[in-house]
Amino acid sequence: MTHTSLADTLKTRTNAHRYLTTGFTELTALGWHEPTPAGASAGQALSVVIPARNTAFALPTVLDAISAQQHAAAVEVILVDDASTDSTFDVARRHPAVTTAVRLADRRGSAAARNVGARLAQSPTILFVDADMVLPSHVFADVAARAAADTVLTGFRHNVRYQSSPCGGPLLPDGPPLLAADHRVTWKPPVGQVLPYSGITLTDELDGRPLDATDDFQNLGYGRSYYDWDLPRMAVTALLAVPREQLVDVGGFAEEFGALGWGMEDTHLGAALIAAGCLVIPLRQTVGYHLDPPDAAAQWQSKLAGWPRTLAHYRHLLALPAPGGHGRAFATTTDKHLTDAEVITR
Repeated sequence: MTHTSLADTLKTRTNAHRYLTTGFTELTALGWHEPTPAGASAGQALSVVIPARNTAFALPTVLDAISAQQHAAAVEVILVDDASTDSTFDVARRHPAVTTAVRLADRRGSAAARNVGARLAQSPTILFVDADMVLPSHVFADVAARAAADTVLTGFRHNVRYQSSPCGGPLLPDGPPLLAADHRVTWKPPVGQVLPYSGITLTDELDGRPLDATDDFQNLGYGRSYYDWDLPRMAVTALLAVPREQLVDVGGFAEEFGALGWGMEDTHLGAALIAAGCLVIPLRQTVGYHLDPPDAAAQWQSKLAGWPRTLAHYRHLLALPAPGGHGRAFATTTDKHLTDAEVITR
């Protein structure tokens, strides 16, 4: 019996989402890309899952911003500490924004940490937020008001070099984070070098605009690409909302990526959810400050060293059938992680 590969399944999936965004505006009189009044999220539920590993330098600021969210939704915040060696878990279990704090007994990787959070989540929509992402106050309302069972909603990030403020926390720029700071929005690739994801080499300078040039990612449907970008790469878990039922059915994040190196588990999840029929829709107003760690240069060097291995594994998974029907395996794996974990629930 032959099976259609994940890569071939992606070629059959559209990303024409305009009917959803215009329908939302017609129903609510709110623009899809406008910050959302708190009341517009009334009656909705949201599970926020934060994987964390040695992020005490940023976490108080991140959680303070979560406490300042203005919404009317039922929100739970689940932070999963991946066996940090700093004070990350102490910060999490004491902060009032966190409703459930989990400390894994052994380091499992960010994919496993997110899966554990998803296992504990009670809401139909899970918003993944990195432990170094500082969010504007309207983000929870933006997501809760627009989430649906077949949509992947992606926000954006404005990277900020670490600087310590006089009070000891990270120093944030004045004003709101900028959409154009995200590489999916403004992209200037190198010339004359092989781009490792696609394997193409650009011979001329390019002022790349992935978000605009693809009509909010719609033109990336059916497996199409924009130079080095395709639709699964737009699913970045620094700030990403997914339907919990679909996430569980595809088996969550593939945890083996963590043993190979850094990255690609979010791209693979994006591919799996797209293959399952989800649309990937950007929220241009949903941009957070992504705080670099104090040792950012060393961390990036270490992460990039492992990226060829994770990319090769992703290519391998693309050749396999699209995942589905993995809910029981997902529960078994995550429950095993929780067996010796410390869980504190308010």
